[in-house]
Amino acid sequence: MAPSQPVKPQPRLSPDNAVFWEKCKEHALHLPFCKSCGKPHLPPGPVCPFCLSDALEWRPVSGRGHISSWTIIRQGGLPAFRDEVPYNVVQVELDEGPRLTSSVVAPDDDLAIGQAVEVVFEEISGGAVIPRFRRTGGVKSSLSQGGAP
Repeated sequence: MAPSQPVKPQPRLSPDNAVFWEKCKEHALHLPFCKSCGKPHLPPGPVCPFCLSDALEWRPVSGRGHISSWTIIRQGGLPAFRDEVPYNVVQVELDEGPRLTSSVVAPDDDLAIGQAVEVVFEEISGGAVIPRFRRTGGVKSSLSQGGAP
């Protein structure tokens, strides 16, 4: 009998982030928006980090943005990821403003800061659905190229 594949870490649900993960299971990206100042924010929390209002509501967002930082992981750490080495980790600045740490579902060889991306959803071992990103072409011209060597 072959050894079972390790289960990937699952999201830790809390009252503040449960809507985010429920909407991911529906293949939709939602963010908390402040009803007082109108700004979206991540990570989800009980109050707006900009004006401290607790009047929040979840709204759908475009899922589009650009890579603001990235790296390539070249050594196995957690057993659930060892078969995927090397893999990328990116920070995406969503068009709505907040930044989300994730990965790009494509070869790592030409990631670039400023590269346009859009959200896709992936079910991982253990049953959670996570947001990942795919490139859509183009690089935001006001950002310099860079990243991991």
